Amino acid sequence: MSRLPPVEKLPLALRKNVRDDWESKKPEFEKSLSTILGEPWTIDINPNQVYAYAVDGYAKESLGSMLAAYVSGAEYQLKYFVEKHGDAGRKELNTLCPARVLAMDLDTEGKFSYCGCEVSSPDGKLVMLFREGNLGTNIDHAVAVDTLVQALNAASAASLPMSFVARLSIREAYDAEITKTRAQIDAALGREIALEPNFEANFAKLTAAGVDDWQHNLGYFTQRYLQAFADWLVSNKAAEDEMVREGVNEAVDKAKVAFRIVDEGSMKSTYNECVIEDGVLYLQTVPQYFGTNIDYVAEKLMDQL
Repeated sequence: MSRLPPVEKLPLALRKNVRDDWESKKPEFEKSLSTILGEPWTIDINPNQVYAYAVDGYAKESLGSMLAAYVSGAEYQLKYFVEKHGDAGRKELNTLCPARVLAMDLDTEGKFSYCGCEVSSPDGKLVMLFREGNLGTNIDHAVAVDTLVQALNAASAASLPMSFVARLSIREAYDAEITKTRAQIDAALGREIALEPNFEANFAKLTAAGVDDWQHNLGYFTQRYLQAFADWLVSNKAAEDEMVREGVNEAVDKAKVAFRIVDEGSMKSTYNECVIEDGVLYLQTVPQYFGTNIDYVAEKLMDQL
């Protein structure tokens, strides 16, 4: 879908509305966005370009008020995003939107029914999008948090591995729980054990395999696989039974437990398994069954000791 040219001159009543309800408020909006996002942000919206798509109602009669409402809605959603995802999420947003600019444009690809957002490439602006014919509809939801997360997930930065959703999952589901898992394992075996989640390698494997709907669970599932080993130690009373404890420590003499995704056809079991290689305990699965029957990954460990 091609863009229409900007309107050369707005009617007087609209110019006044743009001046009074948009241009006069823009500096305050920029200040507020900068405060919410912790970096200097600016707003780049061309009222004459946006007005080219005004059909009727709010967009046609109160352009300045409508633009202010779009930005106010974005401001609210960004504040909620930061409350939900914290300083780490805010930092990533600033990294993925390096221009630090809030813009507005036509949804040329028809990605959204009414409105949405994207990170422009290669300049890295956060762009509010509107569907042709629906300018001024669902204004408050252009930067809705779920939509914003999708936009950030589609963006990339050389300094950030994997995807936004995968990194978010690791922070919120793995990092938040793995300390307890590690403490359980260390206590059961009487020594410090290194845990290796292999996030980047596993991300690459899952991506290449074309598996659906896994990125938001990358951190959670990985923690659960490692927790399954901790649970095995508890159920087999490793902390109390010296024979079990010594058996594990002798076999896993590198004091390392790793989780990995392996190629189809390289496992003896269907869903997952554990293997000891060069003194490292590997908990492993294949892309197709990532997240399936997690609790049984260490079930046959005793047979290898």
